[in-house]
Amino acid sequence: MQPAYPSLTHALAGTLVDLAWFVEGADDEQMDPDDAVKALEGVAAGLDHLSGGQRSELLDLLGTMARAESDPARREFLEGFPSSFGLVEDSD
Repeated sequence: MQPAYPSLTHALAGTLVDLAWFVEGADDEQMDPDDAVKALEGVAAGLDHLSGGQRSELLDLLGTMARAESDPARREFLEGFPSSFGLVEDSD
């Protein structure tokens, strides 16, 4: 059993990351690639509507989640989430 989240924001962020992690990792037999792209674009579009304070709170929470993650692949996903989903400007 997973421990309770410390806040609603943490619970929702964790659920959003879980969903994005699943969709991004799904193979063509699990999910149609076009549907996967639409779903991930929908996540990015929704996050685009966050206020500056909400965006900052989510970025802080994603950083906390990444530092606590024991799975290296999922930690990398969490670390890349902000740039992948338009929360920060890509530094490339």
